[in-house]
Formats: sequence, structure tokens, C-alpha cells
Amino acid sequence: MRSMENIYICLASPIVVSILCLRREWRKSMIFILAGMTGYLLAAYVTSFFAGLIGCDTTTTSHAIAPVVEEVIKFLPIVFYLLVFEPRRRDCSNALLLVAVGFATFENVVFMTYYGASDLIDVLIRGFGTGAMHELCCCTVALGVFLLWDHPWLKALGTFAFLCCAITFHAIFNIVVSGSTFSMWVGSVIPITIFGIYLAFFHKKI
Repeated sequence: MRSMENIYICLASPIVVSILCLRREWRKSMIFILAGMTGYLLAAYVTSFFAGLIGCDTTTTSHAIAPVVEEVIKFLPIVFYLLVFEPRRRDCSNALLLVAVGFATFENVVFMTYYGASDLIDVLIRGFGTGAMHELCCCTVALGVFLLWDHPWLKALGTFAFLCCAITFHAIFNIVVSGSTFSMWVGSVIPITIFGIYLAFFHKKI
């Protein structure tokens, strides 16, 4: 865990410096990326706590606990953003994506640090697959917020339902990529393909 904290300090330091230097609109983007990276570090602690509390092994933790913890923690900065600043729908969607970018970036760096990065093809597949999965999950939640924005009585319940969809997809991804190399490739290509379809047909509508 200590090496993860050191990685976080190295990655977060230039972002913090940029936040102090950038203008307001650009600064907001970097804050959300930093929030995503911080969320991954926090998710690691929370996941480890529940895994130890329940007595789960590494595989069960990755399949059952991590998806729930990570998707909830990714959404927490956006809940704060929604409640305090009351942003426009487009700003909320962009904020969710930036949090996912920070989260996925830190996760990929930690993964390569622990498991190595000698095979370029595997690194590319893993990197794009993980990034697409996290951003796709955030797009799912953003879609819920977008569709239910004008219905306050449905916003909380509906967003929770979309969040559960994101958790389920995340769990399926973790299960598939934890298998053989071929399984990892298939599991990584699926979110890349779905995210490509989203960019082609739905991105401008949200």
C-alpha cells in the first residue's frame, strides 16, 4: 500500500500545481481528474477494509466488493458537485467523465507497477479496456442524471438504478478479465467497442 501512496503523490503533485496556476474553467477540469485519482486511493482502502472484515480472498474481493466500492466512490464527487453548485447537465456529464479519467489513469499505473509492463500489446489492451470500462460506467450514471434531471422525485431513485447498472457491468468486466489472456482481451475489447458506439451515436445527445 505504501508504494501506491508514493505513486499517488508523484502523479498528484503536478496536477495540484496546475490547479494553482490555471484559470477557473481549466482548474475545474483538473480538480475532477485529481478527485478521480484520490477516489481510487480511497477505494483501495475501503475495499481492503471490507475484504478483511468479511474474510474474502483476492478473487472474491475483485468480483464482488471492488465494483460496488469503486462506482460509489467515483460518484461521490459528483454528488457534492450537484448539491453545492447545481451545474448544468452537460457540465455534470463532463465532470463524471473526468473523474473516470483520473480513476482509470491511477488504476492503470498501479497495475503496471505491481504486475509489470513488459508486453506492449497487453498494456495497450488493458489500458484502453480499463479506461473505456470506467468511462462507460460513468456515462451510464450520467445518462441517468441527464434523463431524470427535470424530475426531482425520480432523480435519486433513478440515478441509484443507473448506478447499480454501472456496478453490474464493472463486476462482469472484472470477472472476465481475471481469466486467461484471451479472456482478458475479450473482456477489454467489449467496453472499448461499446464506448466507441456511444461516441458515434449518443455522445452529442448527452
